[in-house]
Amino acid sequence: MAKISRRQVIRTGLAAGAALAATRCARSEAPVGTPNNPATGPEVNTNQTKDVTLRLIGTGVSQINEIRDKAQQDLGFKLDMRALSTEENNQIAITQPKQYDIFDGEYFSLPLVVPSGNLQPIDVSKIKDYDKIVPFFTQGKFEGMPVEQSQGTAPYRVQYVTGPDSKEFSSTPTDYATLIPFQYNADTLGYRPDLVGRKIETWGELFNPEFKGKTSILDIPQIGIMDAAMVAESLGLMKFADKGNMTREEIDQITNILKEQKRAGQFRAFWKTFDESVNLMNAGEVVLQSMWSPAVTAVKSKGTQCIYAPLKEGYRGWGGGIGLSKNLSGIQLDAAYEYINWMLEGWVGSFLGRQGYYSAAPENAKKYMSQAEWDFWYEGKPAAEDMVDPFGKTLEKKGAVRDGGSFKDRFGNIVCWNSTMKENVYLVQKWNEFIAS
Repeated sequence: MAKISRRQVIRTGLAAGAALAATRCARSEAPVGTPNNPATGPEVNTNQTKDVTLRLIGTGVSQINEIRDKAQQDLGFKLDMRALSTEENNQIAITQPKQYDIFDGEYFSLPLVVPSGNLQPIDVSKIKDYDKIVPFFTQGKFEGMPVEQSQGTAPYRVQYVTGPDSKEFSSTPTDYATLIPFQYNADTLGYRPDLVGRKIETWGELFNPEFKGKTSILDIPQIGIMDAAMVAESLGLMKFADKGNMTREEIDQITNILKEQKRAGQFRAFWKTFDESVNLMNAGEVVLQSMWSPAVTAVKSKGTQCIYAPLKEGYRGWGGGIGLSKNLSGIQLDAAYEYINWMLEGWVGSFLGRQGYYSAAPENAKKYMSQAEWDFWYEGKPAAEDMVDPFGKTLEKKGAVRDGGSFKDRFGNIVCWNSTMKENVYLVQKWNEFIAS
């Protein structure tokens, strides 16, 4: 009798539904999903794994009830999601490995998390659509555009480890990944055009006295410092050898600049969470601030004008992915691989795409988006119809164009990434001094 692997066990319970899904994928017409006409996603049905529960930790960006419910429906096992701040997420990943099965984290966190040994390397051969992932993540290549020379913790620099039991990053591709990416974006400043009264085109505007008491910066040291560096370089206040790996002297200089701005009353607030940034902007307490793309769309969904500024110096990038706890084994580990493959299959990419995020496998997400949605979010074309978010709220009216244009124009012009530097401990100390000053 042939050996049956654990993966085959989990597959056995999926067989009937998987056959239907395979038939569907073979059709010439691609499944389209919109909030008003949702595609059903991968059609699977299992009883074999009904007793499996995977515990996920991550930020509110993707720990979303609708994603959890869809995954449970399609995969047949349970998901317990915890939405945390970035700081809490990293802390638990590093210090409490028995508290989670799947780590949904950002690439900049990996220089902190991977050395703990709490993530097991991911076998790339088990990821069905790995070859469909945007090549910048897997190879550091993207059509020769500026992103290829971007500074900071660019995802491809921490994408691989040297072996199946390794805690050491590999500078070249291997068969073992740290995370499997599923979402990312090109971040910039958001502003209220009705309150600013003109176009914002440069990072330097964040320190413009014209907006004194009406600006905000993100209070996560490894991210906020990159925004501050973009502003300082834009204004000619200082020049970094490498924004993504600052020296102590550079950290001292940029935090002193931030302290000066704070003493002058430039900042209204410092935010840590998505909701904080939305509320500050929607209420008009700030008119210009560090923002995430979905936060801008959330403000718009409330009927408030908000623009995500395409700035001449370029974008700050971030990327998120799924990692596996070292404690996963057996059928739970197989279920976790099923979940990763499901995340790349397309439904999740389209769901998050309607908030402004990009999918790691864009062509898969395209299967679940209308042509109008794809053209607006990825191609930078005028909306052929009203654009609706995953929850049914209208974000953009027919004829609108996405701020910054196409995927190539936005992603290709990322010049730095959220970063964990060699001097990370010192940076956090100096950043906290700035916040407390």
